[in-house]
Amino acid sequence: MRFSSFVNPHNASSSFKGRVVFEYIVIILGIFPMALMVNWVLLPHAFVGGGLTGICSIIYYTTQGLFPSFFPEYNGAIPVWLTTFLFNVVLLLIAGLTVGWRFCIRTMVGVAAISFWYRVIPILPEPIIADPWLGAIIGGFVFGLSLGAVIICNGSSGGTDIVAMIINHYRDISVGNIMLVCDILIILSAFFLPVPERMLHDGINPMYLQIKRVLCGVCMTVAYTAAVDWFIARFHQSVHIFIYSGNYAEIATAINTKVNRGVTVLDGTGWYSQKPVKVISVLARKPEASLILNLVHDIDPNAFVSQANVAGVFGAGFDSIKKR
Repeated sequence: MRFSSFVNPHNASSSFKGRVVFEYIVIILGIFPMALMVNWVLLPHAFVGGGLTGICSIIYYTTQGLFPSFFPEYNGAIPVWLTTFLFNVVLLLIAGLTVGWRFCIRTMVGVAAISFWYRVIPILPEPIIADPWLGAIIGGFVFGLSLGAVIICNGSSGGTDIVAMIINHYRDISVGNIMLVCDILIILSAFFLPVPERMLHDGINPMYLQIKRVLCGVCMTVAYTAAVDWFIARFHQSVHIFIYSGNYAEIATAINTKVNRGVTVLDGTGWYSQKPVKVISVLARKPEASLILNLVHDIDPNAFVSQANVAGVFGAGFDSIKKR
C-alpha cells in the first residue's frame, strides 16, 4: 500500500503562529467570566470554592478589617487578586525548577490575566444571583465553561493544578486525584470560618449557615467540574473521514490548505469493478467536519464519503501523547 501526503510548509507555519496568537487571546479573555463569577457571586455569598481561589477567598474572609489603611476598598481585607498573584508566582518558580519552564509559559499568562481581572472587576456588596444554591450552580457552570475554553487552548489559571503537576513529577499519583483531594480539604475548611454578620438573622443558627456554605461550595465545585468535562469533551471530539473520488488530488489539496489538516491518500481497489481507486483518509476535529464535507461537495458532489467518530487522536495537531 502506498501513502502520499500533501503538505504546504508555509501555510502550516503561518497557521501555527495564528493559532498561538488566537489561543493567547482566548486564555486572556476566557478568564474574564471566571473572575466575574468570583467577584459577583462567590465572594458576595461568602462561598469557598476549590483550588487556589478557595484559599485566597478564605484569606479574604478572615482578614476583614485587619488592614484598613492598606486595602480600604476591600474593607481592610487582603484582596483575592493579590494573594492569587503572589501564591502563583511562588508555585511557578517551584514548577519551573522541577517540572520545566516550558510548562510555565502559558500558565504565566493565565495567572497575570486572572489577577488583572480580579483587580479591575469590583466585588459586589450583594451577589448578582440572590439565591445561594442557584448562584452556586450557575456560577460554577459559567466558571467551568470559561476554564474549559482556557484548557482547550493549553492554558491555565494557575493554582492547585501547578501543585498537582509538581507532586505528579515526583510521585505516581494522578493529577486529577491530587486536585480532588485539595478541593475537598479547602471546601471543608470553610466550616470553621466565622459567618459574616450581614448573613445572621433572628432565629437562624450559625451552624446551619456554616453547613450551608460548605454544601454550596461543593455544589459550585461539582458544577464547574461537570462544565469543564462537558466543554473539553465537546471540543476534543474527533472524526475519521474516508473520501472516494476521482478528484482526489484537488480535494486533498483543498483540505490540506483550507482546513490545515493532514491528508493521506491510499491506494485501493473496487472489488466489484476491479478498478483501482484513491481513498482520502482525514482525521479532524468534529467542528471541522462540516467544512471538509462542504469542500468535497464543491469539488465533487458525487464523491462517496464516510465519517466515523473516534475516541481519541494523539499527535501533531491533536492531543499530545501522555504517559498513562
